[in-house]
Amino acid sequence: MNIFVKIAVFIGVELLLNRLVNLIFRLLAKNNNSVHLRFFKSTANLLVVIVVIYALVQQFDVTKDISKALLQSGTLIIAVATFAAQQALGNVISGFSLSMSKPYNVEDKIRVVQNGNTIAEGIVMDITIRHTIIRQFNGESCIVPNSVMDSAVITNTNFTENIGNFMEVEISYSANIDEAIDLFQKICIEHELTLNTIENKVFIKGYTQNGIVLKSTIWTRTLDDSFQACSDIRITLVKEFKKNGIIIPYQTVVVHSRPKQRTSEDL
Repeated sequence: MNIFVKIAVFIGVELLLNRLVNLIFRLLAKNNNSVHLRFFKSTANLLVVIVVIYALVQQFDVTKDISKALLQSGTLIIAVATFAAQQALGNVISGFSLSMSKPYNVEDKIRVVQNGNTIAEGIVMDITIRHTIIRQFNGESCIVPNSVMDSAVITNTNFTENIGNFMEVEISYSANIDEAIDLFQKICIEHELTLNTIENKVFIKGYTQNGIVLKSTIWTRTLDDSFQACSDIRITLVKEFKKNGIIIPYQTVVVHSRPKQRTSEDL
């Protein structure tokens, strides 16, 4: 068989096997689209490529002799390859660790923090043998190596049943505090997306040079509901406070202009 025909056949086999692997994992993902299935799909695709390449190498005398010589000095090659690709191997090992422990899953909302800095925050889209793909809330895709994910602090909002988000609003010292607290609490309870009840109090957090800071917790079922509810409540607070004469203080700047001095030319 012609050498080019053999290569074409093996490439066709590799493509066919990988399509089969993708189909199998796609069927499995219908019932459980978990992160370890995504990782093992990437691993299976890589193994198919390695096996096909090795089988192709064995078809020719020259490449067969080279591969045999390489296998005979396998210990040295493994040592050199391990040293050269230690970062890549670290990502693979971390990928196995993440797929087994499952600190996050596909479509989970997570925040990745390392050394006190937020690396990425958004929705997990995929995990491969090397990295995890996170779609951030601004639409960008953040590709984070698995070794970083394995060592970082991960906040997963899907692990909690309900989401609590602090909200603060400042009122002037001349405002009716009791009325402001009652309005704040009522608005939080009556919003359709919140889980707040009469038990969720509004507290005075402290004082500033402009006024009194009121604080409460907005409870919702999901993070998306929290974003929407907090936005709506802020809008309603401004409207209702204004309607009831409760002032939200803000700093103003007064500019004094000095009258122009007359000169001898103006006389």
